[in-house]
Amino acid sequence: MKNSVSRKKKLIAGSTLALGLLIPQATPSITYADVMDQDIVKLRILETTDIHVNLANYDYYQDTETNKYGLVKTATLIKQARSESKNSLLFDNGDLLQGNPLGDYVAKVNPLQSGETHPVYKAMNLLDYDAGNVGNHEFNYGLDFLETSLAGSNFPYVNANVFINDGNNDPSDDQNYFEPYKILDREVIDEDGEKHSIKVGVIGFVPPQIMQWDKANLEGKVIAKDMVETANRFIPQMKADGADIIVAIPHSGIGTVTNDGMEENATYDLSKVDGIDAILFGHSHGTFPSSSYDGIEGVDTKKGTINGVPSVMPGYWGSHLGLVDLELEHKDGKWAVVNSQTSTRGIADKDGNALVDRDEEIFSAIEEDHNDTIDWVRSAVGETTSPINSYFAQVKDDPSIQIVTNAQKWYVEKYIQGTEYEGIPVLSAGAPFKAGTRGDSSYYTDIPAGEIAIKNVADLYLYPNTLQAVLINGSQVKEWLEMSAGQFNHIDTETSEEQSLVNGDFRSYNYDVIDGVTYEIDVTKPARYGTDGKLINEDSHRIKNLTFNGEPIDPDQKFIVATNNYRASGGGHFPGIDGSNIIIQAPDENRNVIINYIMEKGSINPEADGNWTFAPIHGDVNVVFETSPKAKQYIHDARTYKYIKTEESGFAKYSIKFKQSGATNPGQEKKGNFMTNFISAVAKSFNIKE
Repeated sequence: MKNSVSRKKKLIAGSTLALGLLIPQATPSITYADVMDQDIVKLRILETTDIHVNLANYDYYQDTETNKYGLVKTATLIKQARSESKNSLLFDNGDLLQGNPLGDYVAKVNPLQSGETHPVYKAMNLLDYDAGNVGNHEFNYGLDFLETSLAGSNFPYVNANVFINDGNNDPSDDQNYFEPYKILDREVIDEDGEKHSIKVGVIGFVPPQIMQWDKANLEGKVIAKDMVETANRFIPQMKADGADIIVAIPHSGIGTVTNDGMEENATYDLSKVDGIDAILFGHSHGTFPSSSYDGIEGVDTKKGTINGVPSVMPGYWGSHLGLVDLELEHKDGKWAVVNSQTSTRGIADKDGNALVDRDEEIFSAIEEDHNDTIDWVRSAVGETTSPINSYFAQVKDDPSIQIVTNAQKWYVEKYIQGTEYEGIPVLSAGAPFKAGTRGDSSYYTDIPAGEIAIKNVADLYLYPNTLQAVLINGSQVKEWLEMSAGQFNHIDTETSEEQSLVNGDFRSYNYDVIDGVTYEIDVTKPARYGTDGKLINEDSHRIKNLTFNGEPIDPDQKFIVATNNYRASGGGHFPGIDGSNIIIQAPDENRNVIINYIMEKGSINPEADGNWTFAPIHGDVNVVFETSPKAKQYIHDARTYKYIKTEESGFAKYSIKFKQSGATNPGQEKKGNFMTNFISAVAKSFNIKE
């Protein structure tokens, strides 16, 4: 575009002046600026991020198609967005190679061989990406697998802050493990149809925490440096190498307005680095621009800028496509961004209804790998030595929760090795997700003993939560459990009338069991907290005999509690759990943690360890609860549970009998029996009467 004067108008004006003709007074005067040659190029930059091997629009856990994610759907958006622009570039921000069963299949079950093309690149090569950045999950299967995978990419990869570990402790001569940046020579067309050459610099970053998250794969081989420090080193170098504009691709969330160095989420800090013209970020599985980021200093969610730099983050799993629309002006031999607008486009609406069809060309490229994965997720990857079901998950310690808490604890204990948190006791919180939810009497986990398939994990963990952990003390552990105990109604010991045990207004996914401690729940006391987390009975305490390692819990002792991102960030309104004490924001989903746990162990015993029970009730009470009629076959303690009848709702009513005396601490009964037997044996050996 030649500013406000059309090509035809300038030609007429030029001819008139050349002929020395006077312009009539009625004709608007033409200024010097009008005849100056201003070249305006509109450049559209597209981003995908955090695909996590979700190429097909398929939920391998539920074994069914979905409209909510899949690169085959995003591909349709990519082609549409390209058709709307004369000039476009397409980048990916990483976390491609790991994250769902297809990724595990290619890495572990039928390992990718040298010379073969990873399914992600079968798809992405067809989409003609311009460059890619490595995410933290690219390192999950080791450097050899990563190199074999990247060899199948037809487009270049960049990363600036991962270096070869040369072991000499001299940072001045450190060599990049990857190509730190790339200068892309591209031809663009301006608004008047003229062609221009432009050099687009692209640089990538990954959280330095990869050295912690993938210590086993990376220690001694590479080192990772601070993203901002690295950017300040390389951006001037990119300018010196001729970059007209620079696109930064940090696999990193926005982060905070303060910079403490070695940040995991450093996009905000990178936006302050001089010379960066656009930022394509990710990692935190959100969308930007969006109202979620309103109120952050320097962030404009209407234009999509962070400290004035156009920036975008397009969700995860291919749920969105990111668009950065730049208006570039060529002036004094240089290109400059004079205007911008960023946005995201989704493949489905908020209700999960499809907005686009899948791209059949892309689907055909990965169909064979996709079908092989389906066959695998339907097959056994381990075994369970006892049934896993959730029929009694709301009224007793339960195997469907136990397997989750075991896996989370296993993950976090490995995660903290070699960190400042090593040695702090790890507890683990889990809740029943499938417990007759939404009035569905068939909605329960039910996995028989024997072979266990990957798709069974959907029965154990419904949600795509990521694992997080919080650092709290013993008193906070107790208050966490007090909030959970709100699941139960207040039982009146003065009546023999039927009373329902479970509070129907309390969401089952907020009933956390914390493994690693033992405790009793006294339902004859009123709930300490309401469902909204507000303290409603200050003097009431339902949690009794809370112990750690057989001793009363120390209110001041530090504990790490493994949980999920929903709970750790304040979901459920648990007292003191508001996001301020998160110490681990793991990049892995909880259900992938469970899968990896099962695969590593091979055979699992998820039998509940009985770390919690109800406190004894002194009184003749008639307490009932509802669960599936199928629960009858799993009643092993007929003295405690009794089937009453199946109701019209489809649920069955059961009674529960509480202990009347002998308030034995949970977990202590076996120890007591051992000591009794031991003393008896000793007595007999010495012929002593007990």
